[in-house]
Amino acid sequence: MAAVAVPAFALAWWLGAYLVGRDPGRAVLWRAAGALWAYATGIVAWMISPGSSVAELLFCVPALLWAGVATSLLPQEAPERQVAERGWAGSLVIFLAPAVLLPGVGKLIALAPLAGGLALLQRYRQRVRPKHLPTALLAAAALYVVGLVAVLAPIDLGAPELVLATMGVDLVLLGFLVAVQDAVEAGERLLPDLRRSLVAAVVAVLLCGGPAAVTMLATPGLTAVIVLQFVLVGVVLSAVGAAAPLRALLDRLAFLQNGRLRRDRAALLLAADALPRRRERHRMIAMDEPEFRRLTLRALEDYSDLGRLLRNPLVDLPTVDRRLQARDPGLTDQPLIRAAELRAVLSEQVERLKPAGVPGTSQEWRFYNALHYCSVLGVRPYERVPQTDGMDLDGRRIIDWFRRRVRRESLDQWKVQGAELVSARLWQELLSTDPRWLTRSAPLPEATRGTNGRQVL
Repeated sequence: MAAVAVPAFALAWWLGAYLVGRDPGRAVLWRAAGALWAYATGIVAWMISPGSSVAELLFCVPALLWAGVATSLLPQEAPERQVAERGWAGSLVIFLAPAVLLPGVGKLIALAPLAGGLALLQRYRQRVRPKHLPTALLAAAALYVVGLVAVLAPIDLGAPELVLATMGVDLVLLGFLVAVQDAVEAGERLLPDLRRSLVAAVVAVLLCGGPAAVTMLATPGLTAVIVLQFVLVGVVLSAVGAAAPLRALLDRLAFLQNGRLRRDRAALLLAADALPRRRERHRMIAMDEPEFRRLTLRALEDYSDLGRLLRNPLVDLPTVDRRLQARDPGLTDQPLIRAAELRAVLSEQVERLKPAGVPGTSQEWRFYNALHYCSVLGVRPYERVPQTDGMDLDGRRIIDWFRRRVRRESLDQWKVQGAELVSARLWQELLSTDPRWLTRSAPLPEATRGTNGRQVL
């Protein structure tokens, strides 16, 4: 069992850590990672007590978490998305409790949310990126369900160890599909960064997992030894998968008294981590207007996160090249400066939305206020205590107005509509000023309608 359990545990644990390390701020990556970690913990419980109810329950948990993954992958504009997200959170308790109490096949009740989530995702499959993701998720989830039924029901599909390993392969495939979706959504490359992490994980398994498996084979039945060996493998694979966040944490601890050194190292590490994930520059000419709009919206959402801006394809905008060339031709090859210049371009475009006159809260100010305060300044109005230090009286008044008079959904809608205005202007500038894009000339995006039905562009 140890010869199968250790590689299965290591692969699942590493991929979970890698998903979280890609972007700790995305809930869908945490849910997919949680499913992998639950499976890996189930492997440990099965090693200690094969066929135990604890192990069976842990193998059911990934189905519940993957239901949350399916709801997170729904298009933002899908009317069922918010209801599905809230429903999934409640289903964790509603369906996990019976799974704990029911024996054997009864634990399959945990599959109900997964079936609902995948059915909803299939309904919007034409609007999910990449296009074939919902079908691939459905196929991989179906294979996992077959394995789970074989574990919980008296069905003989072969040695239990091989069935569990097959379930692990299915979950790894599901995790890979989520990584693909995350890379596509962010406009990044996946394989170079994934390959680098996988090579490090294989080396770690050979150096650490091999001795751990030998130790467990040499000391059968000792629960403490089994648990400690898996903990050791898990810690090592966590460090490999989430290498970038871990390095940042170690730097904060090691250079606590040296802020300048800490900032310089953080900037260098951001650039180094972004390089394997940045798309080739020549691919930007193939970008269409909808993708350009989506990446502009993402860049505004990530305005205060330099690491994410570094990986956004818009850092290769011709306008960024021209601005840097005018200052110093050598600056165009420095990723951090390109990201900072993209931030300046976005800030200027947001300023162009600012109406004339005294700052206010009328309809003509809504797009500017939403982007300026929530994206450029990074204020979160709905926090218990919004960070308004250094803000003038008008800014504090507008933040207070957001909190008291504007629903969160309305503010999110204004941010999206404002980002579409910024995107339309950048797209028009791209078509009109860069010779490489002359062949891409097309009608400008249709006017965005505000909440009052009037055209705003």
